[in-house]
This record gives sequence, C-alpha cells and structure tokens, in this order.
Amino acid sequence: MESVSIKTEKEIAVMAEGGKILAGILEELKKMVRPGITTKELDEVAEQLLFKFGKPSFKGYNGFPSATCVSVNEEIVHTVPGERKLEEGDIVSIDIGLEYKGYHSDMATTVAVGKISSIAEKLIEATRKSLNMGIKEIKPGNYLGDIGWAVQRSGESMGFGVVRDLCGHGIGKKIHEEPQVLNYGKKKMGMEIKEGMVLCVEPMLTVGDYNIKKAGDGFSIRTADGSLSAHFEHTIAVTKNGHRILTSL
Repeated sequence: MESVSIKTEKEIAVMAEGGKILAGILEELKKMVRPGITTKELDEVAEQLLFKFGKPSFKGYNGFPSATCVSVNEEIVHTVPGERKLEEGDIVSIDIGLEYKGYHSDMATTVAVGKISSIAEKLIEATRKSLNMGIKEIKPGNYLGDIGWAVQRSGESMGFGVVRDLCGHGIGKKIHEEPQVLNYGKKKMGMEIKEGMVLCVEPMLTVGDYNIKKAGDGFSIRTADGSLSAHFEHTIAVTKNGHRILTSL
C-alpha cells in the first residue's frame, strides 16, 4: 500500500484555490439542469470551463472518455455523458474533478430535474446530511472509522441504503490516493486522521439496498435493484484544530 501523503500549508492553499474554482463550475452546471437537456450538453460545458482553469481530472483516467460523470436515477456513479435527455422528475448526480497547478480537487452533488417525488427529495437531503455528518468527524486524533460510522449511521437512520462497494479517497497530485475512506465503519477503527491529510468523503445512498452492478459500458455503476441513488462529495483538508472544506465557494 502506498503511504498517505501529508500536504504542506502551501499545497493546501493551492488545492483550496482549485477547489473554489471547481465549486463555481459545479454551480454553473446545476443552473443548467432542466428537462430536455442531454447529459452530454452538461459535460461539454463542464469540459470547456475545466480547461479554462486547468484540466479535467477524469478525462482519460483509466480510459474514462469524458470530463464529468453524469448519473441519472438508478445510476450511482461513473456514468459516461451521452444523448440521454433529462426528464421532469429525474434526479441527476454530477461528479467533477479539476487538476489545477498540479493538484486535484473532486466534488459531487445530486440535483432535482423539475418537480421530483417526495422520496427522491428525502434521499437527496439524507445524502447531503450524511456527507456533513462524516465531515464533522474529520479532525486530528479521530479515525477513518469515525467518518464511515457517522455516514452510515446518518444514512441508515433515515431509512436508506449506504453503498459499501464504493468509497472516498485521499487526493493530491493524483486524483485517487491512499487512504480509502469508507462510508461505513466502527468508531475508533482504521487509520488515525492527521493534520495535512486531504480526503474526499463521498456518500452514495439508495432508496433500496446497497448492492451495486456494473453497466455494459464498463464504466457506469448502478443500484442492483434499480432503486434511486444520490451522491454528494467534498474535498477536505485536515487542519490543526479540525478541517477545512476545499471545494466550497
């Protein structure tokens, strides 16, 4: 296993610059979400904006062909944007990464397309809350298990499945670094959290159970039972007294 890279204050400052830019780009994409737009149209705008400031982290990564992952309804993550048109009542997860001055930032959000069902609304809110509960556990002296425990407890207490076969990760000069940041776990277990770590926490919740399956294209991952899924993610630096969300405006 690779060791976990500890970032300097200077490196974290660069990552915060990139993260703020990325958050701004994601805001622009959220405004575009409406019935009738294709997932490819969202991706094309994202790619233009990402290249304006740096380059897309995902394009070409393990052969992935696009700048963003745009996953609709039962699609959880890694869906390649295409000709699919968004429809009223859909929910769409947009996952996006930027390489800026040699460092990556990574974030995701799930957005309603027009008016959505009450269960879809509840799912989005629960996933956002699970992310926030996980982030609260990030501080020196806590453990990665504390993050997973908080995410799992929050999601399951609201009646949703918490996907286990996908996880968050460290980030820096590479888009995916050690350690893995699981969305389930036990308190005080796993690696100790240290100042200078930069972590991506990314809960994925489902209306059904947490089992997943890969689509025929080799990239898209969806719920095995076809139920709705939502996904939120932030890039977070561990500071002396707690944490700093780098992908925020």
